[in-house]
Amino acid sequence: MSGICGLFNANDAPVTEMEIGAMTSMLERRGPERTGRWREQHVGLGHTLLATTPELQYERQPFHHRETGCAITADVRLDNRSELLHALDLVERCESLGDAELILIAYVTWGESCVDHLLGDFAFAISDPRQKMLFCARDHSGLRPFYYFSEPGKRFLFASDARAILVLPQVPYELDQGRIADYLVPQLEWIDYTSTFYVGVCRLPPGHRATVTESGVRVTEYWHALPPPVTASLSDDDYAEGFLDVFTQAVEVRLRAPANATGSMLSGGMDSGSVVAVAREILGERGDKPLRTYSCVRRQDSDCSETRAINAAICVPSIDPILIDPDDLPDIHESLLRGNEEPFDGELMILKSIYLAANDQGQRVVLDGGGGDIVLSEGSHIVRLIRQGQIQQAFAEIAAEKNFRNGTSLLRDLFRYTLAAAAPESVKNKLRPWRQRTFMRESLRESLISSDFADSVDIEWRFERMRQIFHGRWVPNYAEERCDAIRPNSTAGVERYVRLAASAAVEASDPFLDKRVIEFCSMLPGPMRIRNGWPKILLRDLMLGKIPEKVRWSRAIPHLGWLFNESVARQALNSGQLSLSGLRRSLGDYVDPTSLTEAWHGFVNGGDAEAIHSANTLSIWLSETSERPVVPD
Repeated sequence: MSGICGLFNANDAPVTEMEIGAMTSMLERRGPERTGRWREQHVGLGHTLLATTPELQYERQPFHHRETGCAITADVRLDNRSELLHALDLVERCESLGDAELILIAYVTWGESCVDHLLGDFAFAISDPRQKMLFCARDHSGLRPFYYFSEPGKRFLFASDARAILVLPQVPYELDQGRIADYLVPQLEWIDYTSTFYVGVCRLPPGHRATVTESGVRVTEYWHALPPPVTASLSDDDYAEGFLDVFTQAVEVRLRAPANATGSMLSGGMDSGSVVAVAREILGERGDKPLRTYSCVRRQDSDCSETRAINAAICVPSIDPILIDPDDLPDIHESLLRGNEEPFDGELMILKSIYLAANDQGQRVVLDGGGGDIVLSEGSHIVRLIRQGQIQQAFAEIAAEKNFRNGTSLLRDLFRYTLAAAAPESVKNKLRPWRQRTFMRESLRESLISSDFADSVDIEWRFERMRQIFHGRWVPNYAEERCDAIRPNSTAGVERYVRLAASAAVEASDPFLDKRVIEFCSMLPGPMRIRNGWPKILLRDLMLGKIPEKVRWSRAIPHLGWLFNESVARQALNSGQLSLSGLRRSLGDYVDPTSLTEAWHGFVNGGDAEAIHSANTLSIWLSETSERPVVPD
């Protein structure tokens, strides 16, 4: 995952080498192979390379188009190169044309609508001197980051990491207190698609473009998930063949990295197991080496259900499994805790451990299946069965689902689904504010946040803003409902994966969030999503003979992620780097002292470590961000 950055001075002030040099220096960790800079009067662009496709190994960025004077910096993997080359009459240059140059030619040809022709993961900015503007865009699912700061009439700065913007003194440096509150009440991480931990620094939302001129920034959406038109009735076999086709394409384009530079996460579940199954088949047909996989286990715990599932998952040919145990973290717990872009990243020590291990093994791309839960979710299928009068089938699914979930109450589930189906929308609209207040009170009670700090950032308004993202309104069309769920449910999680991978100089890549897979999955009817209580039934059917039966029919299993967080927290305690007095000093303005003390005593007495790990993560992040970032030595 390469790094991009740039500075556009709308007031015609010249960009200096020192400015663009400082910005690129902040990105060299994520793009360690080559650094490039380009300046022309009031515009400067920077690029740091992590070569994850054959074209990137040779392409020099930023790229300048001499005929028009336009220039581009891009963090990109284009998946429809052949289609674009034909459309732009560039087939004869297929071997020498990089993805960034191809995007730039597409822009010169089609203007801002060029994004409608692009397929893949990308974030880019194009300087266009003909119109004295900067054109920027971010991919459909947000798998490439894009941060920016704007002062209309003065300057616009952008980068793959907010710290590359904040390194310049002309950008005000102030932590956003509301975002700190969002961290302390974790449900608020999903509050919107634009906020960051720094006042004035924004994220460009997935599927959006930005046009920057001397008058300011115009941000518009160019894509959101919509079900494709269906011209004929599809059979179950049609759905199965269609999904396998687009999913295989999505995996294959993500295997374009230089030889043996792609690995994959492998849990004991269906999603990563399916990614690995398809990837190893593709690599086997090419004659490549076995796919290296990364799994987290507890070697000494034979009762761990996830470890048992992973031990089954790795018993397939053509993979080279790497096993990571949370008990092995003592030597690296310090590097796991420090250097995170956001405190949210500290909640996923398991992911950071995987990416660091992948980097040690020379991997540049790590596949995952995180989007499978989202694109293949059954959503309101059971509710729709009840509304359609298919009561017997609905109740059978509810009962079977209870067996899959383990521990859920059948009566409670029956009541919940029936109420959701039977209650009029007018009644639900009246109940939603009450449910929101109940949810808010429970969230605040379970968190460490102090009431004074919560009031100071208007926490009720923040909950309301999050509710607008997860509106909960009934959508008559099932396919549109599934599309509406993609961005709210995926963005925050995707961005965590991306940030953590970049911190280890690795690229995170999820085939389930490929635009083609998203759009095809939106068409799947309920029975292709859940059958006899088994979710993702289409995937389970397709993986017959491709993954072990123990994995294919595994029930919901707990994840080991919390054990990694606990291991890191206890190592910090044992090394003397974590203390109650230290947390009180650093977090006194933010947390309730009584709640912190209670959590601490539970932690040191062998109880739950999550609250203290979260507090320690925030404490370390605050200490690292107390002053403006500086250029690394």
